[in-house]
Amino acid sequence: MKQFELIAPCHFGTEAMLKREILDLGYEISQVEDGKVTFLGDAQAVADANLFLRTTERILLKVGQFRAETFEELFEKTKALPWEELIPRDGKFWVTKATSIKSKLFSPSDIQSIMKKAIVERLKQHYRQSWFEESGCSYPIRVTLMKDTVTAALDTSGVSLHKRGYRRKTAKAPITETLAASLLMMTPWKGDRILVDPFCGSGTFPIEAAMMAAHMAPGLNRSFLAQQWDHLIPSKCWENAREEAKDLLDTDIKTDIQGYDIDGEVIKSARENARLAGVDHLIHFQQRPISQLHHPKKYGFIVTNPPYGERLEEKETLPELYRQIGEAFFRLDSWSMYLITSYPDAQRYIGRNADKNRKIYNGMLKTYFYQYPGPKPPGKQRREQRI
Repeated sequence: MKQFELIAPCHFGTEAMLKREILDLGYEISQVEDGKVTFLGDAQAVADANLFLRTTERILLKVGQFRAETFEELFEKTKALPWEELIPRDGKFWVTKATSIKSKLFSPSDIQSIMKKAIVERLKQHYRQSWFEESGCSYPIRVTLMKDTVTAALDTSGVSLHKRGYRRKTAKAPITETLAASLLMMTPWKGDRILVDPFCGSGTFPIEAAMMAAHMAPGLNRSFLAQQWDHLIPSKCWENAREEAKDLLDTDIKTDIQGYDIDGEVIKSARENARLAGVDHLIHFQQRPISQLHHPKKYGFIVTNPPYGERLEEKETLPELYRQIGEAFFRLDSWSMYLITSYPDAQRYIGRNADKNRKIYNGMLKTYFYQYPGPKPPGKQRREQRI
């Protein structure tokens, strides 16, 4: 099969998790940059990446890369790329998004318009026709300019990969599925360990954790744009990926995953989302405030996305809320806590500085992932010593 260069964008600060996922799939990494990982793979890799990667927003098939400091350069170098190898005669194509950072060309609308014209000119020459009906499959093109270097790529995913197909109802300040998966992967938590999210909202952390525990591919219950591109990605590739995903799936496992929220309506939404994801039997949701958080067992994990105080009226309540978080955590003997927030005084009111913290961009919002790792269970320690 033909080799492609594939680009997987991700949240800033989560590149290492995405890199690990791609390597686990068996594909070669060619470059890791802020907010994206580039890797090499064939048509099967396109299907595998869309179906199995938990931490990327989409899979882009790189068409080409070049420098351009003027619109004339942008037109000519775009026209020089082999678009006819990717877009068929009846293909519907457009530049769906253009992003420019630290580049002389900075108008997204002008970049989009000029590149579309250049692609049309290239296809006119190749197909020997002056007008394109564009009645066939869609081929959206995404373009980034970084320090005058232009990268053009086809979007193989279509709808963003964070939309697994289960979150029909959302709570305020939701965390995306891809970011939740990335943060879970930053912790030592495994499917056989206790996990509690005391601010579960629409249930994203517990649901993503349950999917990971059940080895459920995140793309198993949705479709992808490139499934229509038979000339590039044969249908057999998608069949292979889905067959492997179904073979790996194990929903009969035993888990101790819990989600709490003070709002009863939010809990109803979380339960419905878990049902749609097919993991409702693996999660216990309950209406409960953080002050009532307790668990009889040791060595559990709190992984959560508490309120940040984005609204003025919320800010007044944050000191007491984070104090309660600290008190609840300290009551849980030998537990670990992992908490993402943009609240600058989080550690102060929790009552203890995190052992580690990692800067993560949740969209445009700078947040910190505070990490309070607890001790390992004795049996686990002995097993690791024997290894």
